[in-house]
Amino acid sequence: MANISVEAQNARIKRSMRNDRIATGILTLIVGLVMLIVVSMVIYILAQGIGQLFQPGFLTEASRSNGTEGGIAYQLFDSFYLLILTLIISLPISLGGAVFLVEYAPEGPVTKIASTAIETLSSLPSIVVGMFGFLMFSVNFGWGYSLISGAIALTMFNIPILTRVIQQALEDVPASQRDACLAMGLTRWETTLHVLIPAAMPAIVTGVVLSAGRVFGEAAALLFTSGMSSPARLNFFSLNFASPTCAWNIFRPGESLAVHIYKIYGEGSPEAQHIVWGTAALLMICVLLFNVLSRIAGKALARRMTAE
Repeated sequence: MANISVEAQNARIKRSMRNDRIATGILTLIVGLVMLIVVSMVIYILAQGIGQLFQPGFLTEASRSNGTEGGIAYQLFDSFYLLILTLIISLPISLGGAVFLVEYAPEGPVTKIASTAIETLSSLPSIVVGMFGFLMFSVNFGWGYSLISGAIALTMFNIPILTRVIQQALEDVPASQRDACLAMGLTRWETTLHVLIPAAMPAIVTGVVLSAGRVFGEAAALLFTSGMSSPARLNFFSLNFASPTCAWNIFRPGESLAVHIYKIYGEGSPEAQHIVWGTAALLMICVLLFNVLSRIAGKALARRMTAE
């Protein structure tokens, strides 16, 4: 009986090891396939458009002939300007919402309703957010096609992402730190401001940079809000914020890199395809840089905050 029991146990161990190798092989194959698709896509886009980035004037000149000639200087500026405006609006709101949900909101209907609202907002298609932004800000508020309309539209689906990231970062801070601060006589607000947020800062910065990459490449929401064109001439030295040629005027129309790609490609102009691929390559490089910078910044802040 003892021999039979040992043999059965050995057979079970061998069977488990075989199943583990099969599962590991399948998962490795899936990961390899995903990486192959992503790497192939990146290489193809860069191969098609990287040469255009080194063409004289492509990054420094304004577009001409409805985007089929010239460069993408204004589109590049508008993309970063939209990103900065979006983060200025969405980051304080997301930080406040996450702090409220983690530290102040009581467990019950309030937390459940807020979580459901965040999940619902994060699942909305960007084209729907763009249509709402057009009706609300461009039409009802009278802002027309403007950078501020686009920034607020981008804020609407950036807030759920940032709120979730900051909420998770705050929840990951050990409860012992909260208890120690409260035991020393600090208020909950002082604990949050001086202990919890600094401790969660590496994860928060990583989430902010990653969300910036998504905002930077968004197109659908901007088609209805910021528009599909930039002024023929922008004055970067003007501080007349009411002027349509002032680069810093948030009420002027603007065209991001992603929208520029959509517009030119939709027109089907064969002679402008090199501009499409060059813009796509630049957009791909920017998004990749956002991902790399998020990891570098997160690790650097983690080492500084933890003194490791």
